[in-house]
Amino acid sequence: MLTAKQQKILDFIREGLVRGSAPSVREIARHFRFASPNAVISHLRLLEQKGVIRRQAGRSRNIQLAGGNAVPSLRAIPLLGAIPAGLPVEEQERAGEFLHLDPAAFGLSATARTFALKARGDSMTGAGIYDGDTVILEVTEARHRDIVAALIDGASTLKRLIIQNGESFLKAENPKYEDLLPARELLIQGVFRGLLSPNRQRL
Repeated sequence: MLTAKQQKILDFIREGLVRGSAPSVREIARHFRFASPNAVISHLRLLEQKGVIRRQAGRSRNIQLAGGNAVPSLRAIPLLGAIPAGLPVEEQERAGEFLHLDPAAFGLSATARTFALKARGDSMTGAGIYDGDTVILEVTEARHRDIVAALIDGASTLKRLIIQNGESFLKAENPKYEDLLPARELLIQGVFRGLLSPNRQRL
């Protein structure tokens, strides 16, 4: 079993492979703010002992996922612009932009209907979603307490879905934002399945 830190390092390695190359030891150290590369090497050695990665001697970017190719099977996921993690705004989409991701890295099947959005604002920081993160969503039925991309009275937002007594509303993960109750309609567009956060460490 992996520790929480080992899992985060493994996820960071997987994200790098999805983008085309494994991160170097120095990049891992910088991302996780380790004091020296030796701490990274110790974690990599343990991950290798646990059978989740392999390393090739003589290469700087020598990390591979065990039991498969260094580069996962990628799929083009449409990037449909930005979504407020704040107050709802009118929906905007950007056509023709894609991310190339490994669906399995987000617990998705190869046939899942997925799309990505850029989060804007700070209303979901309590759930670990920050301004500038890319959220991966699946078009599927939403359940109570799922984080969702939703269209509420014609405006889009990213919030947690709350279902009580047969009524649905949206809740932020930041106490400075009030709950959003639909006056006319609440349409769930996608259910949160993961995120890419290249500029910030998650602990």
